[in-house]
Amino acid sequence: MPNSQYWADAYLDKRMTAEKAIGLIRSGQRVFIGSGCGEPQALVQTLVNKTNDFSGLEIVRLLGRETVSLTAIADKTRDTNLNIRSIYLGSTRSEVLARQRRFITPMNMSDVPSLFLTRRMPLNVALIQVSPVDDFGWMSLGISVDVTLAAARSADLVIAQVNPMMPRVMGQGFIHVNDIDVIVEHEEDLLSVPHSTLFSQAAIQIGKHIARLIEDGSTLQLGLDAASQATIQALSNKNDLGVHSQFLTDDIMHLYSTGNINNKKKGLNDGKMVASLAIGSHNLYEFLNNNPAIDFHPSDYVNDPFVISRHNRMVSLNVARIMDITGQVSAEASEATRFAGVSGIPDFVRGARRSPGGKSILMLPSTSDDEQGRHSNIVPRLIDHVVVVPRGDVHYVVSEYGAVNLFGKSLQERVMAMISIAHPDFREDLFQAAKEAHYIGAERSLGEAARAVYPIQLEETLVIDGEKVIIRPSKPVDERRIQEHYYSLSKEDILTRFFCQKTIFARPEMESRSQVDYVNDITLVAVVGEFGFGKVVAVAESMKLEKENLAEVAFSVSEEYQGKGLGTFFLKKLAAVARENGIGGLLAYTFPSNKAMIALFKTLPYKVKTVYEDGDLVLSCRFNELAG
Repeated sequence: MPNSQYWADAYLDKRMTAEKAIGLIRSGQRVFIGSGCGEPQALVQTLVNKTNDFSGLEIVRLLGRETVSLTAIADKTRDTNLNIRSIYLGSTRSEVLARQRRFITPMNMSDVPSLFLTRRMPLNVALIQVSPVDDFGWMSLGISVDVTLAAARSADLVIAQVNPMMPRVMGQGFIHVNDIDVIVEHEEDLLSVPHSTLFSQAAIQIGKHIARLIEDGSTLQLGLDAASQATIQALSNKNDLGVHSQFLTDDIMHLYSTGNINNKKKGLNDGKMVASLAIGSHNLYEFLNNNPAIDFHPSDYVNDPFVISRHNRMVSLNVARIMDITGQVSAEASEATRFAGVSGIPDFVRGARRSPGGKSILMLPSTSDDEQGRHSNIVPRLIDHVVVVPRGDVHYVVSEYGAVNLFGKSLQERVMAMISIAHPDFREDLFQAAKEAHYIGAERSLGEAARAVYPIQLEETLVIDGEKVIIRPSKPVDERRIQEHYYSLSKEDILTRFFCQKTIFARPEMESRSQVDYVNDITLVAVVGEFGFGKVVAVAESMKLEKENLAEVAFSVSEEYQGKGLGTFFLKKLAAVARENGIGGLLAYTFPSNKAMIALFKTLPYKVKTVYEDGDLVLSCRFNELAG
């Protein structure tokens, strides 16, 4: 064909039926199939119908939902007619995936385009799906650019299904008529995934925890899972969010339509939502069509950790399938879609952590159910699970029972953190397994934390002298920070708090303050600094006295934060918690000379009684006795 031929004439010359196009494929060749919801279904169906005409055919694709079962054909013919190469990085615990293990090629998404373009894996044929041609001869790969563009650029023979249903999506996903060898015009509905609004309570609670970690102006990457969708719902009060994600979904579209996402503060590709693949409803695909606010790029750009790290406050949000108590992560493709979202997790985990103010967050429902019953998704060690993210790369982990930061933590600290967000029914067994593995000392115990459920509703943020101070219940991971706080107190403050000149604040004593049940015993801490690395600047303790049905309270505040209202705030909060838990009032021991503590107690709206006992002053009040 002469190079000078007008593209419109070339288009007409390249048209043929699907049957004739598939007939150009020869036995022994390697054939790429367009990925995700952009799969050219008509071409694939024709290929399947002609399977008996081939031998030694190798199909290359991302793991995805099969419209027709190529793997069933491979099984039936014992790989004689065709063999499958599924690019997928993840675990294969589900029965369907387990049967296909032999077909899996584990790779990071960011590496796949170069595999094709360098011809390390030469492609003989690429079956792709594109939008109708525009006035300049360009067609869009639409909702599936990821690795498809690289496949189309490197294949010897490119067969394109032109589908009027495919949206024309802006960015780097265009291919010219001159670069396509065969055109098959066929209109059909694109693959879609129904949008679900039914979320488990665990997913909703995970979303609430994560919403507290995400700041205005963050750039988001989201995986495919109900927990991801519930998290999106929890971001409805955030502002100036951006998107740089492997996938675009209906939930992202909704946040954009409500103005929560505007991409103004990304720091890279400002004003644009950037992705490489769309998975969702037909409404989503219509939203993408000719939308100047959206750019699709190949996976070697979208998933490049260096590119990811250049965004402001980049936050990666992905769902783990199972984790061990040291932080190793296994993940699987979504059961609902089977699209290989987990192949991009390591890229985004590493890129987000290197972003200015970035965070990598892994969502982990604490339990899962199967025919044998309920199982913990936090286990002593990973057995027969693929490690998708090594423990050294893990940053934040969130279950419905709380959020922890594992970065820079010792194995003992990691184990205590992971157990604290496990389901209460499994914590004791995990703790015992950790002892047996020598991850924690044999003398350690979980104490009251074994069954405790972290009360996230008690968290509050104060601003003191322009600095954010987080007031929250203590967690088992706070043991060392509480210890550091006590060691930092002056001699006078130690005497006031402990009624003696203590010089040793031993671990068992700290354990009793960080491992509480949040009902009869509760410790509140004031923390400044980064989540997981913050400094405790004040501690308020409350312990129920069964006989009197009173809560004994005590406080300590670092010198630089004294006189700033923390004591008053703590006391009111402990009073409210005690009342909520059915406790009748408060009691505190202090020195008669401690005028500040006496004045503090009298700020409560209750009648305060003072009694001297062995030289100490005992302050008490009952909630049913209001001050006159």
